[in-house]
Formats: sequence, C-alpha cells, structure tokens
Amino acid sequence: MQISQFNRRLKPWMLPIAMVCGVFFHDALNHAQWAVPYLIFTMLLITFCRVRPSDLRIDGMIWRLLLVQLVGTVTVFVVLRPVDLSLAQSVMICVLCPTATAAPVVTGMLGGSIGKVASYSIVSNIMAALLAPAMFVWCGSGSEISFFEEFMLISMKVAPMIVFPLGLAMMLYFTAPKIHAFVADAQKITFYLWSVSLLLVVGKSVSFVLAEPKGAIPLMVAIAFGAGVVCLLQFYIGRRIGLRYNHPISCAQGLGQKNTVLAVWMAVNYLNPISSIGPAAYIAWQNSINSLQIYLKMKREGRTNEG
Repeated sequence: MQISQFNRRLKPWMLPIAMVCGVFFHDALNHAQWAVPYLIFTMLLITFCRVRPSDLRIDGMIWRLLLVQLVGTVTVFVVLRPVDLSLAQSVMICVLCPTATAAPVVTGMLGGSIGKVASYSIVSNIMAALLAPAMFVWCGSGSEISFFEEFMLISMKVAPMIVFPLGLAMMLYFTAPKIHAFVADAQKITFYLWSVSLLLVVGKSVSFVLAEPKGAIPLMVAIAFGAGVVCLLQFYIGRRIGLRYNHPISCAQGLGQKNTVLAVWMAVNYLNPISSIGPAAYIAWQNSINSLQIYLKMKREGRTNEG
C-alpha cells in the first residue's frame, strides 16, 4: 500500500484514535500540556497564511455567520444562567469559540470551499479575541478588580494567542513571500497537529473529570448534553445559511467546527474549570460528525469509482 493511500484511509480515524488515546493515557499526557499554546499558535499561523489580504471580504454570508456567533453566545448564557452558572459558561464558550484551525482541511476533504472557510476562520477568531475578555468578565470570574482592569488583563493573554499569528502571517505575506508560501503549503500537517492537540486536551479534560466528586456527575452530564445540542444546531444553522450562498459545506464547517483546543484552554484559565467539560464534550460531538461525513463521502466516491 502506498503512503498516500495509507494516509487517505487513516484520516477518517485519526480524530477518534486521538480521543481514545487521550482517555487511556491522560495521566502521562498531563506532562505535555505546556505544548498546547504553541500548537494553537502554529495551527493558526498556517491557516492564516492560506488567506491573502484581498480574500478578506466580509460579505453577507460571513455577516450572517458572525451574527449567529455573537447573538448565540449571549443568548445561550442568558438562557442557561438561571439554571446553573457553570452550565451557562460551559455551553456559552462552545458558541463563542472561533472556527477550528483544521476546518479548512476537513472542508477540503468534504468538497467545500477552503478559501471561504479560511476567511471566516480569521474573522471569527478576531471576534473571539474581542468578545471573549468581555464575556469572561461578565460571566462572573469572581475577581475584586474593576471590569476594565480585568478586561485588559484577560485581553493581554487571550488576544495575542489569536492576533499575533494573524499579524505574523500578514507580515510574511508582504515582506517574505517565499516563507509565507512555504508556511501556507504546510496546511496538510494542520490536521495532524490538530490531532495531537486533541489528544492533549482530551487527556487534560479526562483527568479533571476523574478528579471531580460523584455529586458533580449530573452537572457534567447536563454540560455534555448541552454541548451536543449547540454543536448540532451550529452545523445545521451553518448549512442553512450556506444553502443561500451555494456554500453549505463551508458554512456548516465554519460555524459548527470549533477550535475546541483553544476553548478548553480558555475555560480552564478564565472560567470555572468544570466548564471545560463543555468544549471537551464538543470535541467528541463535532469529531463524530466530521468522521461520519468523511466516511460517507469516501463511501460515495468509492461507489462512483466502481460505477
């Protein structure tokens, strides 16, 4: 079997394998958590290098997706806050979280427009960088400092994670086009970087869940269920919006496929740590959907080739 054929057959199973390994080897993986921010930075840089400045046009489709991300974030928190603060934080961050860095890769595998989802990925990341600090303070971090001081403190930690890769990508585009092109061509490794990141964050989440008392199980189940509901809704709403613009796959992946690695990192650092269960569960939901979509597409292609 050729390497290309092996990679093609392995890809649909990479995400489930990463999740299963994260569950079984969570203790050992705790020692590698320091690598997560660097993996996030690298994946964002590669993704941003795939888009030229001229491609960053915010058309009606992107405005609609942004509106869903913005309104959905606030609405979910307001609706669930009276039920439970941790539940509200956990499900909220599953909507606030920007598009996954690997979304263009999965979109390309499904036959969608890589350029469209990459453009939306940049815009959604910028929105998350601006909105996240305000949401984290509003959600109730329990700090005694002022709203503005806490907002600036969180902004200085969250924004660079998203803004610096974008700034570096734009700088390379204008000052070092050969290096920019080299980085952009590395898009194919983003999928594997994402798998490693997934392995690490699942391991961290599993360690946290196992350390929780048995009395927290009902809350954790509710959080996982809530994450599943918003996951399905975002894929569905994204597809419905995409049908209007002839980009159902790109919109569904752009809105539904989230950078859960970033979400878990933000939840652990700036919200009630138990809220990280939401994006951790979202990992399982979205990657189950992605794996099923990839499998069905490959099955259809196999039938077509046989025909």
